[in-house]
This record gives sequence, structure tokens and C-alpha cells, in this order.
Amino acid sequence: MQPWTTEIAFRIRRHFLLKFVGTSVFTWLFFIGYFHLLQHPAYPVMVMPLTALDHLIPFQPQALFAYLSLWVYIGFAPGLQRTFAELVVYGLWISGLCLSGLAFFYFWPTAVPPLAMDVSGYPGFAMLQGVDAAGNACPSMHVAVAIFTAIRLEDVLRRTRTPMFLRLLNLAWFLAIAWSTLAVKQHVVLDVAAGALLGLAFTLPSLHWRPAPARALAPGPASRADIIGFQ
Repeated sequence: MQPWTTEIAFRIRRHFLLKFVGTSVFTWLFFIGYFHLLQHPAYPVMVMPLTALDHLIPFQPQALFAYLSLWVYIGFAPGLQRTFAELVVYGLWISGLCLSGLAFFYFWPTAVPPLAMDVSGYPGFAMLQGVDAAGNACPSMHVAVAIFTAIRLEDVLRRTRTPMFLRLLNLAWFLAIAWSTLAVKQHVVLDVAAGALLGLAFTLPSLHWRPAPARALAPGPASRADIIGFQ
């Protein structure tokens, strides 16, 4: 049996340019729609209510790094898809997820309550507030896309028999991103809960309706492209 590093290396090399360019273009297109709706809401914007947990979570500027790391994290799961068919279907599922999020922002624009403190003195926060204002709050697309990535990445790591520490690192990264949305006050608890539900609504069926995962742990024939039930 080939070591797990051989399979992971093969998956990284396979369609690398397509994965890199595709992920970059996809993110760029999503942000076009995201910022358009942020700046031009179609309906009155609802301010999300705070829960008791929101009041207990202090502002933590050091969490900004984890918050921004999402845009690196989301590249891992598509980057490790083994075949072209798997990559395309992965893209279709996450496209559906993002389009659903944009539909929420169009028909139900929301925002988080304004901060009671000036955060412009913290490195990076002036830029964050200027670019990603407190709108498009619910559901949190940060959490929705992160949970989609985490589960699909866990699926790859488990199938390729990677060491447990890498699987735990994946879990820890997801949790850090989810926590950071609350710690930097870009979202409230209800946003995070809604984002998690939206992410799961697409992640779980994406594990079932997809091309049959390749069984070999070494470079070999591509898996068939038919969409079948995952067992």
C-alpha cells in the first residue's frame, strides 16, 4: 500500500492550475455579488438581535488572523479532489451554497449592531470595516463555507488515511474561524447558527450525490463521472 503522502501529493498535483484559477475566479465572482448587495440592499436592513452569549464574548482583535484565514482554508478541499468529475461536482455544490447565501442577503438584508467602541486603532480593522461592513450578516457565509470545507476536507483526509493530527488540525482551524466571526464582532450568535445550518444543508447531500470517490491510494484510472449515491 502506498503511503498517504503519495496520494496527497498526487491529489495536489492533479489539475493544480485549474483548481488554483477556478477557486480564485469563483471567490472573485462571489465577492462581486456580495459587495453589490452589501452596498445596495433591495429591502430595509434588519439589525440582528444580540443573545446572552453575544454579551459574554468580548472583542478579541487577535482573532482577526483566524477570520481572514478562511480565504486560504477554502482552497484545501477543492485542491485535494482527485478527479476532474469530483472537482466539478464539488464546485456545483459550493456554488449552490453561495448562491443561496446571496439570495438570503437579497430578500432579507441584515446587519449586526454597531460596536460601542472605536476599533480603527487596531491593525487591520479599519480596512476590514471599510471593505466588509457589518451588513450581509445572517446567515454567516464565513461559517457556512467553513463548515462545508471542514467536512469535505475531513472526508478526503479520512479516505487517504492521513495521520490523526492533520484531521484534528482541520477541526481546530474550522472552530477558530467560526469563533473569530464572533470575537471580531462581524457576526452574532444567530448569524453563526444560521450559517452552520446553511452549510450543513449543502454539505451532507454533497457527500451523497457526487461521483464515486476513487478507491486507489496511488495514481491510477480516474473514477467514473456518474453521479451516484455515496455508501
